[in-house]
This record gives sequence, C-alpha cells and structure tokens, in this order.
Amino acid sequence: MSIELLFLGTGTSAGIPMIGCDCEVCRSDDPRDQRSRCSILVRYPDAATDEDAAPPTRQLLIDTAPEIRLQAVHHRLDRLDGVLYTHAHADHIFGIDDLRRFNAVMRAPLDIYAEPGVIQTLQRMFPHIFASHKNVNPSFVANLITRPITVEQPLDLYGATWTPLRLMHGRLPIVGYHIDYHGRRVAYCTDVSTIPPETLPHVTDLDVLILDALRYRHHPTHLTVEQALDLINHLRPKQAYLTHIAHDIRHADLEDRLPDNVHLAYDNLHLTLTEPLASH
Repeated sequence: MSIELLFLGTGTSAGIPMIGCDCEVCRSDDPRDQRSRCSILVRYPDAATDEDAAPPTRQLLIDTAPEIRLQAVHHRLDRLDGVLYTHAHADHIFGIDDLRRFNAVMRAPLDIYAEPGVIQTLQRMFPHIFASHKNVNPSFVANLITRPITVEQPLDLYGATWTPLRLMHGRLPIVGYHIDYHGRRVAYCTDVSTIPPETLPHVTDLDVLILDALRYRHHPTHLTVEQALDLINHLRPKQAYLTHIAHDIRHADLEDRLPDNVHLAYDNLHLTLTEPLASH
C-alpha cells in the first residue's frame, strides 16, 4: 500500500520562464527550470474498501493552478476524488474552471475542501460556478461541493488521514496538509514564511516534508533557501523537497549543494513512498 506524490507544478506565482524575462534561468534548456504554478497530486489505493477486492486508486489534488489543464493533459489525468486548497491566491485557484472537465468525464460532482474564508472568496470570485442559476445562458461550469475544513481537525479521505495545518504566508493565515497513509507521513507546506509553534509537532520526523523555498534573498511572505534548510534541520524529515521556486534559482546550481536528504522538486517529479522511498 504505497502513496505517490506527483509534483504538477513547482514554480512561483509568475511561473518560469517569466513573461518578458531574459535571465539565465528563464532561458534555460534544463526542463527542471521550466516551472508551472504550484500544485501536487496525491495518489493511493483506497484503504477504506473491502480487503478482498482490488482497491480503486484515489487521486486528490492540492490547489488548482492556472496551468491545471496542461498539467492534467500531460499526465493523462481523467479523474479526481477531491481538491484541497491551501489559500485563495490567484496562482493557487485560477484553474478552478477546468475542474468542469473532470465532472464531465466522471459524470459526478467534485468535493473541494478549504477553510470557510477561502470558500467565500471562491464563491465571490467565481459566481458563474457557485451561482450558476444566475448565468444569462445555460453554461458548462464546474459542479463542486464545498467541504469546509478546520485547522487540526483531521479528515478521513479514502483511508488516509489528512490534517489541515496552520501556516503563515506573511501575515495571511493559510493551511498546509499532513497526510498519514498506513504510517507513511507527508506534509505539504507551500507559500509559508513561518510555521506557528502549534504546528511544529505535525511536521516533525516525517517521511517527506515538502516546503516552500522561494529564493536566496529575503522575501516577506516566503521562506528563503537558507530559512527552509534551517527548518528542515530542526524538523528532521527523512526526505525534504523544496518547492515554489523563483527564477533566482537554477536547478543545477543548487541541487548538488543541498544536504543528502534535501532536494529541489521540479515539475513532473514522481515520488513513491514505499520502504525505502523510491523516485523517478
């Protein structure tokens, strides 16, 4: 019973290459430097089903980046079992309209999980989806069921325990997610500048910690590479992956200088958590 992590996007809010930028990283021919906006797919067999039957594989998405259509087509994704949101910034939500294709393929509504304030923002920003009865013409829109979440109140999703975690994105409270699947423990913490003390026990001694590391220089709402490495050293995960990368960082320049258990994530990186951790 393994859990898989597929990094769909690992870039900053402008993506890489950035519009109008001629820097070395934006011109790089290394595919690891070509980063779409942040999103990750978590995949595992449904541990809540009858043990005598072959369990279906569940696929849960964290955030809907603006490139979600391209990401899904590239990986031939044709179903989702839920979408979980970290916060309501544009680079994490603007792909929400493309969820309608999953509705059409699956012929079913789709659950989305978010804090109440994020749900309210989505409803305000996308009335054509959440108040479709007011549309002038009948429209092909996403069919979404909102599921409010509360920090530190676990969700049982198909046999895995998902716990929303409080993180700070500058002065904005957002959430990360701790996932426990058959004792394999993962935390996804993007767009974070500080981790509150009450969250630290949830992100200590993990199998995999995925952590924001925007650039080398200070930023008011994101961790720097140095700050992320200091946190990783304190939290002691078996493996750590840095995400939400800006064009200040060239993959080949930094990867070889990181500690043995720390890596730069990149778009299309696929991890399988077994014993031991496998990647390809």
